[in-house]
Amino acid sequence: MTLDKRWIIPAPLTPEADTALGVFPQPLRQILFNRGFATEAAARAYLNAQADFNTDPFQMTGMDLAVDRIRYAIQNRESIAIYGDYDVDGVTATALLVQVLLGLGADVRGYIPNRFEEGYGLNNEALASLKQDGVKLVITVDCGIRSPAEALHARSLELDLIISDHHHPAEGELPFACAVINPKQPGDTYPDKDLAGVGIAYKIAEALLDNRPQAQRSTTDGLSDLLDLVALGTVADLAPLVFENRVLVRRGLKQMRETKRQGLFSLAAVSELPLSKVNAGHIGFMLGPRLNAAGRLKEALAAFELLTTTDVFRAGELAQMLEMQNRERQRITREMQLQAEEIALAKPDSSYLLFAAHENFNSGVVGLAASRLTESHYRPAVVAAKGPEETRGSCRSIPEFHITDALDRCSDLLVRHGGHAAAAGFTVCNENLEELEKQLKSLAQEALSEQDLRPTLVADAELSLTSLRPDLVKLLSYLEPTGYGNRDAAFVARNVKVKSSRTVGADGRHLKLLLEDEKKFSHDAIGFRLGDWQKNIPPRVDILFTYETNEYNGRINYQLNLKDVKPVGS
Repeated sequence: MTLDKRWIIPAPLTPEADTALGVFPQPLRQILFNRGFATEAAARAYLNAQADFNTDPFQMTGMDLAVDRIRYAIQNRESIAIYGDYDVDGVTATALLVQVLLGLGADVRGYIPNRFEEGYGLNNEALASLKQDGVKLVITVDCGIRSPAEALHARSLELDLIISDHHHPAEGELPFACAVINPKQPGDTYPDKDLAGVGIAYKIAEALLDNRPQAQRSTTDGLSDLLDLVALGTVADLAPLVFENRVLVRRGLKQMRETKRQGLFSLAAVSELPLSKVNAGHIGFMLGPRLNAAGRLKEALAAFELLTTTDVFRAGELAQMLEMQNRERQRITREMQLQAEEIALAKPDSSYLLFAAHENFNSGVVGLAASRLTESHYRPAVVAAKGPEETRGSCRSIPEFHITDALDRCSDLLVRHGGHAAAAGFTVCNENLEELEKQLKSLAQEALSEQDLRPTLVADAELSLTSLRPDLVKLLSYLEPTGYGNRDAAFVARNVKVKSSRTVGADGRHLKLLLEDEKKFSHDAIGFRLGDWQKNIPPRVDILFTYETNEYNGRINYQLNLKDVKPVGS
């Protein structure tokens, strides 16, 4: 099913901005203006991926306390555990702090809970086990901010706890710990609130490695060797690629292209990806899913080991294992999506939120199935794996509906929950499952009944296909890294002639067109998941697209990547 989409084309840049940005060629001026840059200085800072604010980690509440406690543990040879989440953000954050602390001479280990046996976040059994093993200090990464009961349990065990997390804290309730590091906590003055979990782990590393004033700091000290992990976790977790994230990911991609990390070489090899050309899209669609596959189907320790091993043979084995798990994950996701869709749409009250729970659903893949439903229907979606006593669910949403706020309003029904505006997870006792579904659907109807529920695509300008030149791709490369929060530059072309069309890929899911402009020049175009268009495509169309290179067998061509197609004038 191809959803009808709204196209938004911003107004042309003002004469004042056109003058101020005059050093830049068109259409880069318009693209910069659309992103809020109307002066040369601001535009250059963006294009060069420079932070325009103070990024001193000691601005974060609790950083001084955390650094002092970690240094005390190192000096006194106390055993430290880095307690991470099982997704790419948590795994990379765990690997990062383990790498840093080992370099500082610490007795440190990584601990990542099993999704199926332990669930998300801190759990009392794991804390007790770590204490029994002699651990004195636990540092969480990418989890813990919504675990106040577990934090009190750690205190009862005389186990010191530092919590670092980027998820939204529960209102009025921070867990008890030696330090809580989260720029979203009340009163925190750190200017960027959107760092991923691995980004916050990097700030801890930055503070540990150098606590001198900002002006006296070195940019070396081993920090650059961590940036490949920061890029992996930040992009895979869909943290917005703006402000400091953009700075860290651009530098991280550069580090990935030069990486000495054996696991990355092996992972790129099974992905058939030349690391020398890696970009944010490759992380999101190739590397990230393979790293995530371990935690979704079994346990994430394989991904953690891959990112930390120096053994070339072990790295190869682990990468192959993740490749096989990823293929299995893809199969399970396709089957679960179809079943969840059938369950959700069979219910009469599915107009504003889709909800499907089943005993056979794999709890490691429910988030992916929910994401597919949201993408296909442009509605918030909840897919949940029903256990004997409790149900674990994952939610994906649309910009018009803040899913974590909705779960907060149902908190009396939930065992635990947490997340972001667009994605969340929860655990609910089975006796409350039906009421939770009812309340979420009521909240969705309340928020969405008056909304025009269609996906929105934003283009930067209308242009003629005749104006497309290879040097435009070079200009657009300065926008990278692009992705969530920093979209690719996109354009609209009107009344374009379709010379030929065919479907490609499995089940004809993708659309391949040969288009012709007004001067009879031909342009190749690919529309991923637009294969349904091929049956009834008109002779002339309006298109919304990005412009990119397509390298195949050593040959570089330029193509239009279609984001949407409409009949002329519709």
